[in-house]
Amino acid sequence: MTSRLAFLRAVNLGKRRVSMPRVKEVLRESGHEDAWTYINSGNIGLTSSAARSTLESELEALLEKEFGFEVTTFVRTVAEVEKALLLEPFRLATGDTYFVTFLKKAPSTSQAKALESLSGDFDTLQVHGSDVHWLMRGRSSDSPLTRRDWEKVLGPLSSTSRNTTMLRKLVAKAAGT
Repeated sequence: MTSRLAFLRAVNLGKRRVSMPRVKEVLRESGHEDAWTYINSGNIGLTSSAARSTLESELEALLEKEFGFEVTTFVRTVAEVEKALLLEPFRLATGDTYFVTFLKKAPSTSQAKALESLSGDFDTLQVHGSDVHWLMRGRSSDSPLTRRDWEKVLGPLSSTSRNTTMLRKLVAKAAGT
């Protein structure tokens, strides 16, 4: 069994409401007895021996059945998230925001170049495998990049982002510290 983190895309925005306590119950009822959640933005911890894609599909089906809408899910091992956080490809200045954006699979070379070409004065994107490191020189709400920009390159429902500050807290919780 491997410690995993699952990230639910675009939940608790608009009409896409999910109760994180209910998510935990659904997962535990389905056999993931150790499932836990972290804050109300779609973060789950659990252990599983299933392949990433198998676990993602299982969680997506369970959550869609429970909540009545698609819940695209991105799974990483805790070790993979720790490794992503250790990369630190950017020097952060006061007021900067730094996200890791999770993809289902590593983009092709041309997709990676297209993503990185979205960089500008405010945003800098660097692709590392199936993760994109995203530096914003200010608040994320001020970024000129939109979901549509990402979807032009990768297609719909292709990514979810988390702030690295929150990811560090999530990894610490997974480690029990």
